Amino acid sequence: MKAIIIGAGRGNRLMPLTDGLPKCMLEIGSKTVLDSMLEALRVSGMDDVVFIGGYQIEKIKNEYPYLKFCHNTDWQNNNILTSLFYAEEEMDGAFLASYSDIIYRRDVVERLLQSKADITLVVDTDWRRRYCGRLLHPESQAEKVIVKDDKVVQIGKHLNSDEAYGEFIGLAKFSKRGAEILKTTYDEVVDKYQDQSFHQAASIQKAYLTDMIQELIDRGHAIHKVDINGDWIEIDTEEDFERAIKEFGA
Repeated sequence: MKAIIIGAGRGNRLMPLTDGLPKCMLEIGSKTVLDSMLEALRVSGMDDVVFIGGYQIEKIKNEYPYLKFCHNTDWQNNNILTSLFYAEEEMDGAFLASYSDIIYRRDVVERLLQSKADITLVVDTDWRRRYCGRLLHPESQAEKVIVKDDKVVQIGKHLNSDEAYGEFIGLAKFSKRGAEILKTTYDEVVDKYQDQSFHQAASIQKAYLTDMIQELIDRGHAIHKVDINGDWIEIDTEEDFERAIKEFGA
C-alpha cells in the first residue's frame, strides 16, 4: 500500500502565507502540515509515499528528498483530478489518495486501512460544527456526501447542506481493483470530455476528485465510507491556519 499526496496548487486563499511557499509546508506548531500527514501515515505502516507537486516543488524536494515525486508541470491550468493522474504509473496496486492541505490523526488512517472495499472515502459526520465561525470558507464549499444503504450515492459542493450525511475530507482508499476501475474510467472520460463540462466542473481539466467519484457512482460502482467525528482539519484560508494552530499545534 502506498500513499499519493496531491499538492500541486498554490493555495491562493492562503496568501501571503503561501507567497513562495507551498501550503503543505506551513508550520502548525513545531511541524509542517506535510510533517503531520507523513507521521500519521508512517505510524500506520505506510512508508511508500508519492508527492504530486507543482508550485514550488523544488522546496519540497529539498526538504523531503526521501519521497517519490511526480511533477504536475501544468498545475496553473488544471485541478485535483488531472493532478492525481500525473501519478498514474504509481497506481499499480492499492493506494491512499490524500489532499495536501489537511491534517488528520493516525486513527483516521488506520480506520481507512481496515476497509476491505474497493473504493472507500473518509467522511466527517460532525462536519457542520467545524464551519461555525468559519467565515472565509463557508459550508457551501464543503465536499458534501449523501448516503443511502451505507454507501455514498452523491458527492460534491453543490449538494444541500441539510440533506448531507457528512463531508468528504480529502482522504480515500483504492484497492488494486479500485485503482484499475479509477484508471480505466479516467482514460475514457478524459477523451470524451476534453474542453467540455464534466459533472460540476467546467471541463475535465478543471475537475475535482469528487467529480470522478460521482462518475464512478453513476456507472454503478459502489463507493463505501469510513465515518469519523472530527480528528482532522482543512487549511484553506488564514482563518483555517489560525484554527489549526490552536487545535493541532501541540
